[in-house]
Amino acid sequence: MADESKAQIDAATGTQFKGHEWDGIQELDTPLPRWWLWTFYATILFAIGYTIAYPAWPMISDYTRGAMGWSSRGALVKELAARDAALAPIHKAIADTPIEQLPGNAQLMQAAVEGGRAAFKVHCVQCHGSGAAGSKGYPNLNDDDWLWGGDLTTIEKTIIDGVRNPDHAETRQSMMPAFGRDQLLTPAQVNDVVAHVRTISRQDKPGAASQRGAPVFADNCAVCHGPAGQGIRSLGAPNLTDGIWLYGGDADAIHATVQNSRQGVMPRWGDKLDKATIRMLAAYVHSLGGGEAAPAPEVPAVADAANGVQSQTGQ
Repeated sequence: MADESKAQIDAATGTQFKGHEWDGIQELDTPLPRWWLWTFYATILFAIGYTIAYPAWPMISDYTRGAMGWSSRGALVKELAARDAALAPIHKAIADTPIEQLPGNAQLMQAAVEGGRAAFKVHCVQCHGSGAAGSKGYPNLNDDDWLWGGDLTTIEKTIIDGVRNPDHAETRQSMMPAFGRDQLLTPAQVNDVVAHVRTISRQDKPGAASQRGAPVFADNCAVCHGPAGQGIRSLGAPNLTDGIWLYGGDADAIHATVQNSRQGVMPRWGDKLDKATIRMLAAYVHSLGGGEAAPAPEVPAVADAANGVQSQTGQ
């Protein structure tokens, strides 16, 4: 049968049949076009040359380096080094300029903001999000509500020292007691102080529970959050009277906070990033919309030698 098929020729094309048949369809022994064959041979030669010239073959603990000594990693290192060299003068100028003086140099401030934008995408988006809007437990950096302060110097210090880093004495530290878990308040008192917080934040109308919670708040919470619940920045205590909440402002979330406390941690970047990068991050965060002006400097006490009266100003 095979011998007969070899002798069969397709009348329409003059091409010999291969001897294969599927459902009445026979295969012709049509040769590949010469241009296709030469192209295929050329790709084989190119592949051989590529593996000789460039890194190609993996080995047990290394790889073939290639006759040209080129690698994509090496090219990237050179490119990054060239970029770092080009940016070095700008970074030095930012590092050498006190951060509170950056806004006085519009060009340098803009460079700091753009550099901070890039650094933020590398180091900060994991917690604060790509748009810096934060999420539950991670502050929104776009608003004007600040735990510690929103001027450039304060933001820079927060980035340098972090929050609640036990291995760093200068870290930001605010310790809210776990009033319920540690039995500092009774369950009824916890519920009442939650009702009071819901009232001063204008989420609920005053009621019997919030009235009972007012003296509990005054005795246990006002020392950090202030008598009116508006927060104290030097202690990192949040304002409880606005509509901005780090862990949620519903009754269950506030109850969980009073019951168990919150101890969120922010890494300290002072031992991880250089001064210029930290300063650029501070400038970028400050530019997001909630940045504040530097506070007015305090005027020291002045002794009046004439009448022995000491006056204190700027408080």
